[in-house]
Amino acid sequence: MSEHPADQPPAPDGPAGRARPASPLGLSLPDGAGRRVLVTGATGYVGGRLVPELLAAGFTVRATARHVEDLSSRDWYDDVERAEADLQDPDEVRAAMRDVHTVLYLVHSMGSGEDFVERERSIAETVAAAAAEEGVEQVVFLGGLHPDKPLEELSEHMRSREQVARVLLAGPVPALVFEAGIIIGSGSVSFEMIRHLAERLPLMPGPRWLDNRVEPIAIRDVLYYLAHASALAEPVNRAFDIGCGRAQPFKEMLSDYAEVAGLSQRRIITTPLPAQRLSGFWISMVTPIPRGIAMPLAASMAEDAVTEEHDITALVPDPPGGLTSYREACRRAIARQFSGTLESTWDDDVLAARDPADPLPSDPEWAGHTVFTDVRQRDGDASPEAVWRAIESIGGTTGWYSTPALWRIRGVMDQALGGYGMARGRRDPGRLRVNDHVDWWRVESIDPGRLLTLRAEMRTGGRAWLQLGVSPREGGGSCYRQRAVFIPQGILGRMYWRAILPFHALVFPEMARNILAAAERLESGAAGTGASPDASPAGTTGEASPAEGVAPAAGEGAGR
Repeated sequence: MSEHPADQPPAPDGPAGRARPASPLGLSLPDGAGRRVLVTGATGYVGGRLVPELLAAGFTVRATARHVEDLSSRDWYDDVERAEADLQDPDEVRAAMRDVHTVLYLVHSMGSGEDFVERERSIAETVAAAAAEEGVEQVVFLGGLHPDKPLEELSEHMRSREQVARVLLAGPVPALVFEAGIIIGSGSVSFEMIRHLAERLPLMPGPRWLDNRVEPIAIRDVLYYLAHASALAEPVNRAFDIGCGRAQPFKEMLSDYAEVAGLSQRRIITTPLPAQRLSGFWISMVTPIPRGIAMPLAASMAEDAVTEEHDITALVPDPPGGLTSYREACRRAIARQFSGTLESTWDDDVLAARDPADPLPSDPEWAGHTVFTDVRQRDGDASPEAVWRAIESIGGTTGWYSTPALWRIRGVMDQALGGYGMARGRRDPGRLRVNDHVDWWRVESIDPGRLLTLRAEMRTGGRAWLQLGVSPREGGGSCYRQRAVFIPQGILGRMYWRAILPFHALVFPEMARNILAAAERLESGAAGTGASPDASPAGTTGEASPAEGVAPAAGEGAGR
């Protein structure tokens, strides 16, 4: 049931009376003022990124979800009409379509069970019938690019996509079908497969479909086409191929990604491995993509996916500046990974989404580049002001509050590899400013009294940060939290993180304890006794138990 009755017109600038937002992508958008569109699959990869563009174009947007609360985390939640609907329920689908001009059909059941082909056909028939009954004028469907061959010869995944397209095209409401190949953007299943394969395997034996030709398309161009299709003056009933304009072997896409990401050259060897099931097992073993998704994905890769026409320009011109190339789409998808900054937040989604090519919180947990974290938290009796004084004095002559021998050894190793090591120290022993150096670290950001973010300038197989923060504790005292973040580059980066994990178990718990101990000494006046903050209390060389308030180290996580 819709939470916003369709017979109540929205305020001029949107349902909540807010000013119309700018296009997140800076796209040239159509004028959607006065037209209501329904986005099915609003919680999905494409739907969740399309809604902000439609709002920016001036459309009145109604978003559907099986459970409306699933939309609540989206920034645009208060700017859309919301309809709770199971697309297999004709009554709920009809209610969601009431007073809607265009329905954007963006749902897909891949990975949701063995009967997903039949389920998709049934849902398409329900949608087509409900659209006719409610007077919808246009259905827009995002399908899959595939060879022109009989339906029964296509993989299950591609057969389900083509079957839905045929149901809609044969239905009573005109349907504009976009047939797209691999969509390039962080969070896209196909792109994540490319990312994980290229980053994890310098030498890559794989199935023979790696030689198949594929024509990808950037997520920004997909959103551009969908937005413009929602604003057509007259209904259209036809399928159109969309792509970037250049097809290439899939293995070349892996090599190109590696080059864009700054990885070493990837050597890819195709093997006579035709079996789709074995290919799916291979993907699920090498990448974090679940087997239920990897299997149909591998099957769909067994065919070429190349556009055969570009007739869409008769309805929608190419984006200003032209279609996005594959390499540029990859650069956009991984730009945040190499942006050089860390968000000043304790959220483990380290790199927050700002562009539809970036990951969103709703994307699968395996989407996005790999991020390793080690988080420690302790409560102490010292005031937040005293803890901050201890934090701000870190490095240089003060040291790093734990296992000084290990820090010195790491510094010598860094210098041997051409890095700074511990030689730089720090400029001011008591105060830090943005861009100050602290041994092999650089102050990236500082929120005085609350949070210090240090960016590593040592030699590692990736990019690293150390965050130290403090906040008041309810009832008095303070809560201290520290987080080490590492984004590996290639297999060497992953090996580096695994190699230093045992040292983290020694260094970081003791570091948290000693910073709080130093804060208590500062507060009690014992700081002037000459005791070094590096001096570890007896029995504190091991990892503290959870009862002592230290969070266990986190392992590998996917930045989303």
